[in-house]
Amino acid sequence: MSTTTLSDSEHRAAADSEWAVATHALTKRFGPNVAVNNVELRVPRGCAFGYLGPNGAGKTTLIRVLLGLTHADSGTMSLLGYEVPRHRDRALARVGAIVDEPRFHAHLTGRQNLELLASHRETAASDRIGPALERVGMTQRADDKVSKYSMGMRQRLGVAACLLGDPELLILDEPMNGLDPAGIHDMRTMIFALVAEGRTVVLSSHLLDEVERTCDALAIVDRGSVVRQGPISELLASASVFLQVECSDVERATALLSTGNLGLRVESGAAGLGVVLPPGAGRDLIAEVARLLVVNGVELYKLQPVQTSLESWFLEVTSRLGETK
Repeated sequence: MSTTTLSDSEHRAAADSEWAVATHALTKRFGPNVAVNNVELRVPRGCAFGYLGPNGAGKTTLIRVLLGLTHADSGTMSLLGYEVPRHRDRALARVGAIVDEPRFHAHLTGRQNLELLASHRETAASDRIGPALERVGMTQRADDKVSKYSMGMRQRLGVAACLLGDPELLILDEPMNGLDPAGIHDMRTMIFALVAEGRTVVLSSHLLDEVERTCDALAIVDRGSVVRQGPISELLASASVFLQVECSDVERATALLSTGNLGLRVESGAAGLGVVLPPGAGRDLIAEVARLLVVNGVELYKLQPVQTSLESWFLEVTSRLGETK
């Protein structure tokens, strides 16, 4: 049971909330160490949301706080519009989560583990075992003992366990650990399908390329604080623009672009020049780079903007953060 009874207005407010996860000034300390530092996090409903950060940045601790596995020292939070911990039971009834590596009884089969978990839920949970196993690609191995499973198979079984409760929100901590390329592709496809059904998937991961392929929005956590968050397309739009330049006189082009007042960073290599434009630079600055070279007698063979990857932007952001701390 929830710790307090919800009124009709509180139910309506929860249903109308646009956020699957919302925190305000959330803080968790372990002695003198601040693991979660004044976190403001907003996860929209109905999206795949990446939660990124280096090891030790506080990703798993925040997940544990959200799920009530450890208590926050200060701040507020809600899941699916329900205030936590005040209405924790109500919220968690529609949340599925993997925290750290999934844990199962090794001497039981995958199906038996799910049956045991389903026995502690509503009656309908038992009817979801077969579809959940099929969805994660484990039907053929469901009757093998978990002791014979690889780490990737345990990850799949963990997601199947999450699906027993027909969750509106899934919180998955490193769900692609141990998966081979085919397994990663299947996991990505499954996440797409879950989001298409209107569910929200929060994906904590260090696999930046997979987050970029899978997620609509993300947050970056560093030293316990959320330092960037928002739709991936908007975040990458604020990244530096990189130009690949091939021309007739690399030395002269380097001098022209380096000494101007355009705020460029020029890197020469065997393939030509790499020109880094300031964050947010538009097409006008790209055109000015071309004009500067051509009017000064440098023949331009190629000038190609290169889209910034999530990995490049992540490294750029965390490097800047490191320089300012």
